[in-house]
Amino acid sequence: MSFLIKKQRSLPRRLFLRGAAGLATVAVGMPLFDFMLNDHGEAYAGGEELPTRFGLWFFGNGVHLSTWTPQTVGADWSVPSDWALAALLPLKEYVSVISGLSVKTPRHAHHSGMSAVNSGGPHLKIDDVRDTIVSTMKYPSVDQVAAEYFQSLAPSPYRSLEAAVTRFRGTDEGTSFQYLSHNGSVAGETNVNPSEESPHAFWDRLFNQGTAEPLVRKARASVLNAVSDQITRLEGRLGAKDRQRLEQHLTSISELETRLAAPIAECNKPDDPGDYPDMGGQEQMAEKNAVMSDLMALGLACGLTRAFSIMFSTCGSGAVFWMVGATDGQHYMNHTEPSPQPMQREAMKFTMSQLAYFLQRLRDTPEGAGNLLDHSSILVTTEHTEGITHSQDDLPMLLCGKGGGRLRGNVHHRDNNGNATKALLTALRGAGMPITQFGHEDAATTEWLTALETGV
Repeated sequence: MSFLIKKQRSLPRRLFLRGAAGLATVAVGMPLFDFMLNDHGEAYAGGEELPTRFGLWFFGNGVHLSTWTPQTVGADWSVPSDWALAALLPLKEYVSVISGLSVKTPRHAHHSGMSAVNSGGPHLKIDDVRDTIVSTMKYPSVDQVAAEYFQSLAPSPYRSLEAAVTRFRGTDEGTSFQYLSHNGSVAGETNVNPSEESPHAFWDRLFNQGTAEPLVRKARASVLNAVSDQITRLEGRLGAKDRQRLEQHLTSISELETRLAAPIAECNKPDDPGDYPDMGGQEQMAEKNAVMSDLMALGLACGLTRAFSIMFSTCGSGAVFWMVGATDGQHYMNHTEPSPQPMQREAMKFTMSQLAYFLQRLRDTPEGAGNLLDHSSILVTTEHTEGITHSQDDLPMLLCGKGGGRLRGNVHHRDNNGNATKALLTALRGAGMPITQFGHEDAATTEWLTALETGV
């Protein structure tokens, strides 16, 4: 079989090339080609809508609020060039800023905010520890809500994909502080989808290669070599534009293979972030963010999943932003740095530059007549307004992507003391879920942010 076109009922088709490399079977997903689409590139040839993806992008411990929120409300938001969101100005047609929303569930520092902004419900206390608690999310995080919906339409190779950038530095406060994607608690037990911290392991997962032993990995040839004959046959079916798209896609895979060619043994060190170990005691955040962003974009372009989460830094972030002069973890720094907290301000500028890299990677990946960011609804959250106060009012949130035409972009919407779950409901609707209510217990809502929608 030269190639396989997957069909699910009357729903979209996906192209996968399959072959053997060493002792492993590999599957190389392909992007959407013009021959699969209608004349305008806006839908499949059979009339089915192009798939919209849903994503969570989380960063821990709040922002530097006085240099975060746009000063005007409405369309065409803007901020000064030295504020955190300035990194997103080149992408603002895809980015809406949400301010004013609050946690409506019973509050506990970090724990309630983490659950509210990612699941639309309260946290679940598991135990007491020191002067605080151990908790998990009582209800599924929104990436899993979207994943369940997408899987009910047409199962994808992966229900969801989870990645992490900065490493987990250890805490005894439960899954709320270590993981982003949760399935909801059953009988008081935690149930999580761990974020993959190793680029090598994430690469294996994307290509369905599992967790092979180092000698098996070493025996593998390039995944592109494994399917080279199929690629040649596929090229014969493609027009000039599709051949260009195929070449770009294969180049991306080849470049990632090169970047991930470090010795496999480095991936197995305890507490090591993966292929980018500390250099001189400093975590290589930007480098790792780039490769994990590239891998996630590749997985989305290949149709391996429609639901994903990226945890840039954990709840109560212990990441050390050495590039802005910090020597302590962010959480401790937020408590000890004197006002006006210049290092936290610079740390937020750096963090948003990392989000900008990911969004730009999606924008620069063509799909149909548009790009991956056109076909995404991505909720950006953090568990506090500011780490120094632990406030859970006026939460900083973003909604990114055009949601397949459902989301406007380039809007600053303010809803003073509104329910934070409104943002989650809007993001799910932006991904195509036909729902008019969401949330749990005190955080439930039947309202969403219509100012961010196109009405399509």
